[in-house]
Amino acid sequence: MLPLKRITFSYDDGVTQDIRCIEILNRYGLKATFNLNSGLLGTETELDVCGVRVRHCKVRPDEVADIYRTHEVAVHTLTHPNLTLLTDGEVLAQVCGDADTLERLVGYPMAGMAYPMGGVNQNAHIAALIRDNTRLRYARTLISSYGFGSGGDPMQFHPTVYHMEWEKMLQLSDQFLALQPEQPQLLYLWGHTYELDATGRWDAFERFCAHIAGRDDVLYCTNREALLGMPPPQAVFSRPEASKINE
Repeated sequence: MLPLKRITFSYDDGVTQDIRCIEILNRYGLKATFNLNSGLLGTETELDVCGVRVRHCKVRPDEVADIYRTHEVAVHTLTHPNLTLLTDGEVLAQVCGDADTLERLVGYPMAGMAYPMGGVNQNAHIAALIRDNTRLRYARTLISSYGFGSGGDPMQFHPTVYHMEWEKMLQLSDQFLALQPEQPQLLYLWGHTYELDATGRWDAFERFCAHIAGRDDVLYCTNREALLGMPPPQAVFSRPEASKINE
């Protein structure tokens, strides 16, 4: 019987800092879902995060399958627009186009997504539009629940806590580890790996991972496992040569 407690991570944008993050997660047997903008893969920019300039360089298309092979890849739209500012047709083009490209890159169907952009980036209409017109079955918002439930509309799923709320994240994680539940409980952590560059918290992040890892009463899983009860991603159709992906 699977443990009632589950821990999952979710990281957005598909940046090169994901590689360092994955090395740490793998070291401690932790699992994450990485939400990628396939229309921006290979681009190189910088961002200002908390007053610090950090690299915001996307991984290349031909690297995606290898970099994320031990985790899950999910949709984040083609080019990261605020979906509330688009027409219904534009929303579906962004979501379905990203899903199609990512499926060709990794060789398995997309199960979910994270809404792009900050602020108010989704609503009930957009959630219903995606649910009714795509094969996606969950979508993560930016709204912290500060709780461990996984109920409600899976197309407007609220994570437990954003990792930039560092002290709150530590507090909630200790509360979660101490639980002895009779019903399933979920600790869902999300962020962007480039924020660990900006805050200088890579070592602290590794200590955090070591602290929560290795518990017999916890299932460490991807988002699709945590939210849908689906098995880990597996290749179900052949992946074409990387050089043909963007033809």
